[in-house]
Amino acid sequence: MISKANTLPALKYLSAYPEHIQARVSQLIAKNELGPLLAQRYPHKHQVQTDKALYDYVTEIKQEFFRNSAAIAKVAFDSKIKVIQHALGTHTQISRIQGGKLKSKHEIRIASLFKNTAPEFLKMIVTHELAHLKEKDHNKAFYQLCQHIEPNYMQLEFDLRLYLTHQDLNSSSTDNY
Repeated sequence: MISKANTLPALKYLSAYPEHIQARVSQLIAKNELGPLLAQRYPHKHQVQTDKALYDYVTEIKQEFFRNSAAIAKVAFDSKIKVIQHALGTHTQISRIQGGKLKSKHEIRIASLFKNTAPEFLKMIVTHELAHLKEKDHNKAFYQLCQHIEPNYMQLEFDLRLYLTHQDLNSSSTDNY
């Protein structure tokens, strides 16, 4: 078994999970089984490759679950998100006074690394950012809303953390799995 001290850098995305789960992931890494497991579980890549396509994708999900919420002004892939904000996506609300009225503008940015991932991972990130339209904090109501939009949200979040761990370990490789 790999000691916890040796796995901490590789398991930074899983640090909040129990030690037995981290140990199991460490075993998968040691046996070079994490990549094949992810490739088997998520064999396809999504087709959303442009900011326009991403905007349309996000708008479609928003219309289904947040029909009465404010419009989203901008949706884009952002290559700087992970480096600067240590996030996978961001939702911002900008309020301005215009002609005596308070106007709000919502923007969603998704880390560019999600251009070449499984459609399930893209939907999980979009779900997360859209949930912030209703719930600003990461509380129980927020995660319930995420699961309402994507019933498999919790599993996808965990698997995404596995994917990010695998990407970190294989950052010199051009292969996603």
